[in-house]
Amino acid sequence: MAKKATVLDQPAIRRALTRIAHEIIERNKGIENCVLVGIKTRGIYIAKRLAERIHDIEGEEIPVGEIDITLYRDDLSKKTEDNEPEVKGSDLPVDITNKKVILIDDVLFTGRTVRAGLDALMDRGRPSQIQLAVLVDRGHRELPIRADFVGKNIPTSSSEKIMVSLSEVDGEEQVTIHEKE
Repeated sequence: MAKKATVLDQPAIRRALTRIAHEIIERNKGIENCVLVGIKTRGIYIAKRLAERIHDIEGEEIPVGEIDITLYRDDLSKKTEDNEPEVKGSDLPVDITNKKVILIDDVLFTGRTVRAGLDALMDRGRPSQIQLAVLVDRGHRELPIRADFVGKNIPTSSSEKIMVSLSEVDGEEQVTIHEKE
């Protein structure tokens, strides 16, 4: 895949996450009864960064959890030698029943990952509300899903791919567009 453009660099990612943190606080009138839940893999790191920013702003800790959607995917891929899906596990630090859950992912595309995340959350409790925060919304939805908090809207063509690189996973910080070959 050929890199076409860098659309967010490290400072731009930092600014986008700071803005999302402020929007989460404003929309929820604080962070009482709120829980951040990141979708594996990059959504977890974005959730942790948002929690840090929210702490800096509000002076309070917000619970952060992670959810693995592998078994909830409608395009389940086999990854292990015995043809079983590779499940990495979920970790929710608090009961999400009657909480406002902010589900977090890196890129919103077709909506299928978010649908799987919603199913995984509902199997673990009944939140009073679920909101969606994404670093990038690239369009091309196949399901009626819309993010409540978006770092950057990046309209793309179907021949392009958005790649989010985070230092925790990839050793660098950027969001790039690549042309599919």
